[in-house]
Amino acid sequence: MPTFSSAKAISIAGLTCGAMDITAALLVYGSMGAKPLRLLQGIAGGVLGPRTYSGGVPTALFGLVLHFVIAFGAATVFFLASRGLPFLLNQAVLSGVLYGIAVYFFMNRVVVQLSNATKYSFSVKMMLIGIVIHIFCVGLPIALSVRKYGR
Repeated sequence: MPTFSSAKAISIAGLTCGAMDITAALLVYGSMGAKPLRLLQGIAGGVLGPRTYSGGVPTALFGLVLHFVIAFGAATVFFLASRGLPFLLNQAVLSGVLYGIAVYFFMNRVVVQLSNATKYSFSVKMMLIGIVIHIFCVGLPIALSVRKYGR
């Protein structure tokens, strides 16, 4: 049965990861010309497919909700794994870096491929940008939050 510390660790990790990741995506991809509404609609596109782009603000908000659902999912997986693998908390920085990379590849090679999201051609530049964002805005915040609040 989850305890208060479990819920607190997962909540803080999920909220921190979700907020940092979407902020980084909006700033980095925005600097490359991506519009916030379109970026958020693209997340919803995983469920809605191409019609997401004609849905206006409601589909963008749905994308934001989905983004946080994914962030909480990633935080929950790490938290549960850390219960059986003390290394994840004892070496939170290293495991956070590795987890960020693992989440990036899982999202791009499994989730996106199985979803209705628009598929983009491979780009080393975009992959490296995505990996760096996932290390600093997904893996590390999750690992450090779970270490601090989930012991």
